[in-house]
Amino acid sequence: WIRSKEEKNNLISLQLTQRGYMDRLVKGLEDGAPILIENIGESIDPVLEPVISRSFISKGRRLVLKLGEKEVDVACAKDEGGVPTDKPLFKLYIQTKLPNPDYIPEVQAQTTLVNFTVTEMGLEDQLLAVVVKKERPDLEEQRLFLVEQQNQFTIKLKELEDDLLYRLATAEGDILADEDLIISLENTKVTVTEINVKVKEGKQTEIDINKAREAYRPTAARGSTIYFLINQLNVIDHMYQFSLGAFNFIFSKALDKAEPVDPENAKDVLSARCDNLLDSVTFTCFSYVTRGLFERHRLIFSALLTIKVLQGSDKLSQEDVDLLIKAPKNMERENPCSTWLQDSAWFSIVALSGSNEVFAALPQDVEGSWKRWKEWVESEQPEKMPLPQEWKRLDGFHRLQVVRAVRPDRMMLAIGQWVRDSIGNKYVDAIPFDLKVSFEDSAPAVPIFFLLSPGVDPVVPVRLLGHQLGKTEEEGKFVTVSLGQGQEPVAEKALDRMYVSGGWAMLQNIELVARWLPKLEKKLEALSEGAHPDFRVFLSALPQKVVPVQILQNSIKLTNEPPSGLKANMLRAYMLFDNTVWDNSSKQGELKAIVFALCFFHSVVCERRKFGAIGWNRAYPFNEGDLTVCIKVAYNYLENNAKVPWDDIKYIFGEIMYGGHITDNWDRRLCMSYLSVYLKEELLDGMTLFPGFATPGPMTHKQYMEYVDEQLEREVPIAYGLHPNSEINFMTKQADELCHAISELQPRGGGASAGLTLQEKVKRLLDDVLEKLPEEFSLLELEERVDERTPYTNVFLQEVDRMSKLLYELRRSLVELDMGLRGDLSMSEAMETLMDSLYDDKVPARWAALSWPSLRPLGSWLQNMLDRHKQLLDWTADMNTPKVTWISGLFNPQAFLTAVMQVTARKNEWPLDKLAIVADVTKRGPEEIEGATREGAYVHGLYIEGARWDTGSSSLEESFMKDLYPLLPVILIKAATQDKLDGKEVYACPVYKTQSRGPTYVFTAGLRTKAPPSKWILAGVSLLMDVVE
Repeated sequence: WIRSKEEKNNLISLQLTQRGYMDRLVKGLEDGAPILIENIGESIDPVLEPVISRSFISKGRRLVLKLGEKEVDVACAKDEGGVPTDKPLFKLYIQTKLPNPDYIPEVQAQTTLVNFTVTEMGLEDQLLAVVVKKERPDLEEQRLFLVEQQNQFTIKLKELEDDLLYRLATAEGDILADEDLIISLENTKVTVTEINVKVKEGKQTEIDINKAREAYRPTAARGSTIYFLINQLNVIDHMYQFSLGAFNFIFSKALDKAEPVDPENAKDVLSARCDNLLDSVTFTCFSYVTRGLFERHRLIFSALLTIKVLQGSDKLSQEDVDLLIKAPKNMERENPCSTWLQDSAWFSIVALSGSNEVFAALPQDVEGSWKRWKEWVESEQPEKMPLPQEWKRLDGFHRLQVVRAVRPDRMMLAIGQWVRDSIGNKYVDAIPFDLKVSFEDSAPAVPIFFLLSPGVDPVVPVRLLGHQLGKTEEEGKFVTVSLGQGQEPVAEKALDRMYVSGGWAMLQNIELVARWLPKLEKKLEALSEGAHPDFRVFLSALPQKVVPVQILQNSIKLTNEPPSGLKANMLRAYMLFDNTVWDNSSKQGELKAIVFALCFFHSVVCERRKFGAIGWNRAYPFNEGDLTVCIKVAYNYLENNAKVPWDDIKYIFGEIMYGGHITDNWDRRLCMSYLSVYLKEELLDGMTLFPGFATPGPMTHKQYMEYVDEQLEREVPIAYGLHPNSEINFMTKQADELCHAISELQPRGGGASAGLTLQEKVKRLLDDVLEKLPEEFSLLELEERVDERTPYTNVFLQEVDRMSKLLYELRRSLVELDMGLRGDLSMSEAMETLMDSLYDDKVPARWAALSWPSLRPLGSWLQNMLDRHKQLLDWTADMNTPKVTWISGLFNPQAFLTAVMQVTARKNEWPLDKLAIVADVTKRGPEEIEGATREGAYVHGLYIEGARWDTGSSSLEESFMKDLYPLLPVILIKAATQDKLDGKEVYACPVYKTQSRGPTYVFTAGLRTKAPPSKWILAGVSLLMDVVE
């Protein structure tokens, strides 16, 4: 728009990345020409500040601007006498491609900001013009001619009006006697009549053209919807950046690819053609985007696309979408089906019934027809079974809401099935990696960007394609540069050389040279002009925010992830070597057995990451290099020892090779436990690694791969030593992440069925919270009531102090936001952040900083806070330690455990640093405890994950299916000297504050076990203080 407007005025277009841009800027100032500065970032070069701030200096009749050390004469407008005035002639336009830039206040004050971002309706009209131009060029030409004609008519009428007014104003004497004026009036009248007739005809023609064009509007609307959807994907991952220019190219390509219509077989040719265009645009754009998405995000994109398509045809409401992704819970009604239905599922059912009339009778039906509902809930694949009774008539999306409420672990599969039923199988089926297809869309100015995954080398497919197209290293037409320290000049030379010769340059791992990337961005921009037509650039990087948006937007993005699963990992591990690994060994049988166990161990530790915190406390970058080095170490140790030195190799593998990545001591224990199970003398005679999969005898390399391919069939959690419940957890977490990603991309400001705005919803919630919020404690008053300041008293006083500070911040921030919503205060950034958190049902960051570690949504967190407050309120009544302390309800449970040790140390005169905590699990619940214990303290509120506690045998046992977090009975916490701790038949169980484990570690509880402790280590068994189901 700027170019077409100012082209006739000798527009000077420049970018701050170009060489000599300052000279061109100076020329524009001196000539008084319009200047366009393109693609600026959030920071503007300080040299431009005098221009933007209009810091002109008058020197006589000259107007001067100081740019750095140089004074520039600014061309000025002249008055009627030809004398220069103080009004500069130049105009300055500054343009950015950033979606939501944040400029300093000075820049905003000194410039006029214009939002030129395309709107969904605006883009729809642009794309409609593209479709009609391709399908009916005659219509588009006619429309453009009409637009131009109407503009000319408007100009002509204005000229006639001005001429008439001038004649009337300058007429002398009797107007009626002025013959020229009368003739002019008659001519004007005739001309205006003719123009009005043509305008009327033109408007009718325009209506006819628009009617014909409307048939293609659904295709344009779908294109606009998809663009605005993919434009938001960077919220999920920074690497997902797409430009409008690239989208327009793919959109046009999709129109060309649409299936032609056979007039003989189609009743309505135009309708059939429009359907083909719609399908081609949708799938071509979907394929283009999906090729650049990681596997874990592909179903998210498919689900979002389906939601947008159904909303576009008014088949799905935003309220239903919000209900699915937020999955509210209503805890007002007790669970009458607790014997077979989890409380969290019942609370979700109650919330559904209160949120949508469709589900009004659902709780009563679940309770009344419980046998049928129990059968459906406990089925292996409920997403494929019809719902009980009349509920089987629910449409696909409402059925999804029931699955999300009752069986969230099946949600991913249910969403996949819903997408298939709604828009087709091809939007769920995997799109294979095909570099050749993507290469066709590339150009010298459009690089191909590989988003890296561990275990995949993108150079291999690029080399393969290069051989087919004559771009090889031997011919000097292909060069790869692995970036790192000092490799930047090498990469620049490679780009310059290929730019001239028409070769391919591949720059790998560009995220490692973050400081050089802005220079690479400028380099690629400069190389886009005048390049050899065969010149291509390939880039690769791990997902990092350091990669410039401009590079990502201009590139075609590709992902090629390795297949997941134990079998795929083991086969990939065996592909790293061949028979030569053991050919020269004097102990081939032993080496082959150890290599097989190592490959299985490597696959297990890599794949275990997918189970989240129950797998590893932290995600570690185990790689193929660890495995190959371990195989070499095993070979050397076998050659240098008469017997297999099991302890030595286990230590080297577990503490040094793989252990070198591990930073958490509990994860290190897990790693060593795996090696203890897999690497032992029995391995040489053949042993079972997990039920259904045993180590084979000595074979060739090819036979080992065939054995793995045939024998390692179904992947189950038990292969990792985990309980099947861990898979439920894993799948539920996947569903939660999918719904969270969808919620991040939803429009704000919509509301519930009552049509409330964001502000109204937040105001209602805010009032509700303020009404329930208890008063803060008076710490001074409590301290005056203390008779004896015991360690327990200190703990509870600290807890009261922290609760008071939290309550004060809650009340202060909510009252402040209330005043902002009423208009008594201007809305600050902190208030807007709080408002967004309340709307999204998230705990605001400022509240979380003053509270305890928690994964709960806001509603549940507030109820938890009130329960914690009640425990402290009960304590303030008599100031005595509770007979049973809800340890999970304390801000700092470690302080309570320290108090137990302090009391014991003082009583027995033992040194505090020689004591350890002992946890004895009783057989009673909190309500069965009659009084406080004389030694130690009773606590409750701990859940166990990965196993269950059997009160009959007072030991750990296998979990019951679908009982993920059984609650432990009351525990007696005591202190004992470390030398008297009994380590036999005891599992050292870590206790964490939340399910995320890791940094929320509290203490170690010794739990009785009949099974070997390694069983529970591999199962990831731990105690948790707070659980969100």
